[in-house]
Amino acid sequence: MHLIVTEKNIAARRIAAILAPKSPKKERVSGVDTYRYEAGSGKDKQETVVIGLSGHIVGIDFPKEYNNWQKVDAKALIDAEIITTPINRKIVTALKSLGKEAERVTIGTDYDREGELIGVEALNIIKKVNPDATFNRVRYSAITPKAIETAFANPTSVDFNLADAGHSRQVIDLVWGAALTRYISLAAGRLGKMFLSVGRVQSPTLSLIVDREKERNAFVPTPYWEIHAELENNKGESFSAQHATRRFLDKEEASTVFKKLGKKAEVREIERGTRADQPPTPFNTTGFISAANAVGLSPSNAMRIAESLYTNGYISYPRTDNTVYPDTLDLRAQIEIFKTGIFEEYANALLAKKELTPTRGKKETTDHPPIYPASLAQKSELKEDEWKVYELVVRRFFATFAEPSEWETLKIKLDVNGEEFRANGARLVVPGWRWYYPYNAPEDRLLPELKEGDLLKVAKKEMLDKETQPPGRYGQGRLINMMEELGLGTKATRHEIISKLYSRAYIHGNPVQPTNTSFAVLDTLEKYSPTITKPDMTRILEENMDRIAEGQIPEETALEESREMLKQVFSELDKNRERIVESLHAGLREDKITGTCPECGNELMVRRSKRGGRFIGCNNYPNCNFSLPLPRSGQIVVTDKFCEGHGMYHLRIINTGKRPWDLGCPQCNFIEWQKAQKEEQAQQPKKERPKSLKDIEGVGKVTAEKLEEAGISSVEDLIGADPVELSKLTKISVKKIKNWQDSCGGEAESC
Repeated sequence: MHLIVTEKNIAARRIAAILAPKSPKKERVSGVDTYRYEAGSGKDKQETVVIGLSGHIVGIDFPKEYNNWQKVDAKALIDAEIITTPINRKIVTALKSLGKEAERVTIGTDYDREGELIGVEALNIIKKVNPDATFNRVRYSAITPKAIETAFANPTSVDFNLADAGHSRQVIDLVWGAALTRYISLAAGRLGKMFLSVGRVQSPTLSLIVDREKERNAFVPTPYWEIHAELENNKGESFSAQHATRRFLDKEEASTVFKKLGKKAEVREIERGTRADQPPTPFNTTGFISAANAVGLSPSNAMRIAESLYTNGYISYPRTDNTVYPDTLDLRAQIEIFKTGIFEEYANALLAKKELTPTRGKKETTDHPPIYPASLAQKSELKEDEWKVYELVVRRFFATFAEPSEWETLKIKLDVNGEEFRANGARLVVPGWRWYYPYNAPEDRLLPELKEGDLLKVAKKEMLDKETQPPGRYGQGRLINMMEELGLGTKATRHEIISKLYSRAYIHGNPVQPTNTSFAVLDTLEKYSPTITKPDMTRILEENMDRIAEGQIPEETALEESREMLKQVFSELDKNRERIVESLHAGLREDKITGTCPECGNELMVRRSKRGGRFIGCNNYPNCNFSLPLPRSGQIVVTDKFCEGHGMYHLRIINTGKRPWDLGCPQCNFIEWQKAQKEEQAQQPKKERPKSLKDIEGVGKVTAEKLEEAGISSVEDLIGADPVELSKLTKISVKKIKNWQDSCGGEAESC
């Protein structure tokens, strides 16, 4: 039997359908879908089974004895044993069952470090039950009939060096992440769901974001003034011009010029020219993510959709550094796919060319081609976001074969009572590649027909007060580009790192804004262990992984160097442990401040009640009892948006796997909630408060006696009781007591 192993079930199903002479038979093995068919005839007849994994089917971890954060020192994780554990037992069992029967095994997982490692994981499982099975490897960049048939006709060997590079990344990320996260979280006293995540790629990336925010905070705006005039010709056509001194730094000078302006302007000089925009280069992963981000898709969402389009055969493999189409790719044939359908006009325009010469980017690799459309899709077959990504890929592919776009430019110098004004115009005259790829195109700036010596009317003039702006925050697309430039992460992991920063409540919004928590963590690390926050360390580790993949060094050499680097980091941390604790506590306290108390002027902070709920409370308690309720779940982010009316910062609530909820000003939110509650109560029949304990649903004679023994003799006593303490005295569950309190009209703790 010939066993084919792919990375996912959908790939297995598609590949089986392509290779099988007839429709393959779907069979369940140990609860896992497989696809079985027979090929050949007579003595050459062979049974083939195709099985899809679910990505990694085994993972790495520390032995259980290292799991106790309080008892096991974080530094001990550096040299701890690394064990392999099954992630998907059903698939492991199915592989063993099929592996016993297999004479030949073909690894058909994605061709990159991660895919090679996943393939080797499957190979090792099969070898344990069938040491005599032979193995080969197929590599493809698109799941289309031509690509798959070519790949299986030209199998190669498994690349164990590439798999080792993938495995080394797993080990390094586990050890660095677990050890540093445990150390910093314990120092800050932030355990459980609120732990502080630290990582060798995550922390330098976060440093970029925090450093930019510090630049913005330190920025001192400089005032300046601009002078504009609206000019009109004798046909009533108007346009805007600006004084040649674009920014006046002296207000008096600007005022003097402004007062001098008359009611007529003369055209002194007209300069006509042309400008060419060169067509874009082919999409690699980073370029694709940036372009997708510019049309409204987050990096993680763009990659998720691209993965789906790839496994369904619509586009090529989306994880690639390559920006040069390989000679082996029949470009004309790829364009001919679109001779019919929605892109027919564009495809035929390209096919009419005698030669197709695509643009070339700076990066050329041999693993995968740039991202290109692999097959024709109908809009009705795809979801809205899938079509958006697919169309982006198709149009970018077409644009790489197109001519430059050409602009006609116009520069005009005018005289207004001895003061020089200027106006610039531009008009697209040859669309070129922009016809194929219209995204984010600059608009025409049209000026009326003018000639030198023309006199124009000054219809309006204005002097604008402005000030210089701080550097802008990074968008996710720009951040991905910076990570690539600095060697942080890989094409496959950069978008995941950004997603992790969001889920940990280190950043929010887009453009990306750091939270107070990220300031606290980064300031502490930069002060006492700057190695963690700089890209140099992680760049060295990335280079070592490349050397493993190329067979220059063994995996253990890179892992040992990684351990030595981490020990050096811990040496820095241990020298400054007390200062680190103080710094984190002080910084994280800032993260809880939500504004100023309207009743006494003290700080308002996020606090926890005895019942476990969260609320905003005054620091002047018990002298001041001002409080506001908060939602029970989700991480609370204090933003920099400020409610002037209530003196409080707006809050954002982050729940993993859900869209962030902008709660806004806590006071405004509470007022709205109260209003909604009153309206809801007004529509419902009024519910009377129980007169005695026995009138409460669920409280019988025996329960009432238990409550009375605990000092609860009235409904009012019950409402005012601490449910946790009462539960200890009566052995009644806390949940049941809270329900009774709520049913009696006790105050809710959250909106």
